[in-house]
Amino acid sequence: MAETYRLSCHCGAVALEVQPKQALADAKRCDCSYCRRRGAPMLAVPLDGLTVLKGEDALTLYQFGTHTARHWFCSVCGIYTHHRRRSNPNEYGINLGALEGVNPSDFPEFGWNDGVNHPSDR
Repeated sequence: MAETYRLSCHCGAVALEVQPKQALADAKRCDCSYCRRRGAPMLAVPLDGLTVLKGEDALTLYQFGTHTARHWFCSVCGIYTHHRRRSNPNEYGINLGALEGVNPSDFPEFGWNDGVNHPSDR
């Protein structure tokens, strides 16, 4: 069984329970036009591995380009919490830095996903 974590935005309006399908140290960053500006290391979570505990009404959706990926952030403090992936719509990507009790600086350098040359863009 996957380990369960609590994820929250900065102001506490949004809280999620997540079960990543990979180790925290395996988080990656993406270099697509949106993610590289955001800079957050992300972990893969299956669709059934994410539950909104509170603040669903505070989540704001952002989409661009193909409108396949769905990026959510807190409408109060602006923190990115998670997104439904374009590369795999059966997964969410979650913001490693929003996991309670986790500091991304405790991990070595994270790898990168090539979002610039995404297969869906060919």
